[in-house]
Amino acid sequence: MFDELPRPEINVGPPDFATLAGMDGLTIMRGVIAGELPAPSIAETMNFWVCAAEVGHVEFRGEPDVRHMNPLGTVHGGWAMALLDSVLGCAVHTTCAPGEGFVSMDTAVKFVRPLMPGMGQLRAVATVQTRGRRVANVEGRVESQDGKVLALGTSTCFIQPLGG
Repeated sequence: MFDELPRPEINVGPPDFATLAGMDGLTIMRGVIAGELPAPSIAETMNFWVCAAEVGHVEFRGEPDVRHMNPLGTVHGGWAMALLDSVLGCAVHTTCAPGEGFVSMDTAVKFVRPLMPGMGQLRAVATVQTRGRRVANVEGRVESQDGKVLALGTSTCFIQPLGG
């Protein structure tokens, strides 16, 4: 169970790779949270945001609404998948040194309960399980305010120099 957080004003924009190259991943995540660095534009499109970051652990919040529905009236599974892909990747990013980045090698999502527009704020949390020199494994979940697990996710990420 968790308390709802106020939705911050999301500062979106393109990344400045010259600035980011000198920063470690945790500093970048905290800069996005503080509004000092731009969030990716998908945060605005999908109505989710990063709200907490520690080394190997990240928390997002999001609110699916009628813009995210599928033809049957539930929230499209892609919304939960994008939320999980983001929180999983950002958890790995917090372990990256300056000049390092990551790409997802695979991501798997299991839907446990349907997401409905208007169900309120949801929380996604992810924790890195293993981190080697080149590969990290991470797992996470999306949950409702009453503590119900809505979706589970895992990812394997490849660590590489920024810019590939």
